[in-house]
Amino acid sequence: MTKPAITEPFENLHDQILDAVGEEGVVAAPADMARYLAEERGRFVGRAAFVVRPASTAEVAEVVKLCAAAGVGVVPQGGNTSLVGGSIPFEEGDEIVLSLERMTRIRELDADNFTITVEAGVILQQVQEAAAAADRLFPLSLGAEGSCRIGGNIASNAGGVQVLRYGNMRDLVLGLEVVLPDGRIWDGLRALRKDNTGYDLKQLFVGSEGTLGVVTAAVLKLYARPREVVTAFVAVPDPAAALALLGRLRAASGESVTSFELIPRLILEFALRHIEGCRDPLSAPQPWYLLVELFGGREDGGLREALEEALAAAYEDGTVLDAALAESETQRRAFWQLRENLTEAQKFEGGSIKHDVSVPVSAVPAFLKEAEAKCRELVPGCRPVPFGHLGDGNIHFNVSQPEGGGAAEREAFLAGWDAMNRAVHDIVHRHRGSISAEHGIGRLKLAENARFKSPVELDLMRAVKQALDPHGIMNRGKVL
Repeated sequence: MTKPAITEPFENLHDQILDAVGEEGVVAAPADMARYLAEERGRFVGRAAFVVRPASTAEVAEVVKLCAAAGVGVVPQGGNTSLVGGSIPFEEGDEIVLSLERMTRIRELDADNFTITVEAGVILQQVQEAAAAADRLFPLSLGAEGSCRIGGNIASNAGGVQVLRYGNMRDLVLGLEVVLPDGRIWDGLRALRKDNTGYDLKQLFVGSEGTLGVVTAAVLKLYARPREVVTAFVAVPDPAAALALLGRLRAASGESVTSFELIPRLILEFALRHIEGCRDPLSAPQPWYLLVELFGGREDGGLREALEEALAAAYEDGTVLDAALAESETQRRAFWQLRENLTEAQKFEGGSIKHDVSVPVSAVPAFLKEAEAKCRELVPGCRPVPFGHLGDGNIHFNVSQPEGGGAAEREAFLAGWDAMNRAVHDIVHRHRGSISAEHGIGRLKLAENARFKSPVELDLMRAVKQALDPHGIMNRGKVL
């Protein structure tokens, strides 16, 4: 095998790491490295000295130890589905990418304890399938579940469509195994619901985006598999009515609402126009829609009746305009296909400026009204299409360019990305919300994060970073 050319400053480190992980564990040819160096949306394309793919925690530890000794930065990477550049190296080429894609073992599934222990490179969908095979549920569910990996889900504190019922990744982690920036291994793989013996160290690494260490394995919570799933596509006059319906359904179902997704008519039209197989679930267009799903513990346990009664009452008082309940698994999947294709459909409508934000659930209607008005003031004719997880206050506030524009208009619109972000984030901040609900900070939101974090918060974050990574080798220039 011909060894790829490695620049002189990294040749010794390359050889040491090659000895530690073997030829299969090192990627250095430019063509082979390309997929590790580019973000999905193309906003960030970096360079690296080479890519390392360890196959065990011991190998990860040895690689990090060697990089620490050499003062070389390490960029941990899972499935590389980040939307904020968190897993992409910078352009200088003086870091290595540490991919966890070969660490794919499911170490243990304890059905009686309702836990599963997996390595960081296991794909989310594989965890879901392993849980289902044991008659259990792993509830994290999101669009990239067929390619994102558990280590990245933990590092970014992933959310998705069932946070309302089960919480985000932070709520689903019981224990972690982490390689620290000096190469030591912290074994915190405890499958305990109660452990009151000091600081909850695992939570330092959940949502840290690889800046404090490398998550190599995790103990995750499982739940009882639902026996009754009831799904409805509901039309409402406005977000305020949607909010009122959420409260009504939570009470009527005994807190069985699992997903509560808000969809404006305009982005639904994008999907109907551009995505093959999408069909309008209702007979007439309405201004806003909800995709509602409830999970229950018994087959024919009364959830459908409870939902029908609540929707009927809401129809009578004008809170609901129309509704369709899924009569089969095929129809349920069709409803979800619409929701899951919204982002893809928006690509066909030209440039899109995106915001992943959250506000208190009660503030969503006011936030939407203010933010839409501000965007139209900044760019007359622009098309706000806010959608997403109303149940937990996380709205993907996307804005499409004015209709009918070509490539030049697209570029002019996207040139206003920072200004529109700033305006929307200011409104989020006034509602005591977050500028990143589930995507993280990465490289994309560094400056905006610094604008809104208080000096005390930033000092505390820097103190944690300094304590764990004093030489600053872990995912440099991300988050802080």
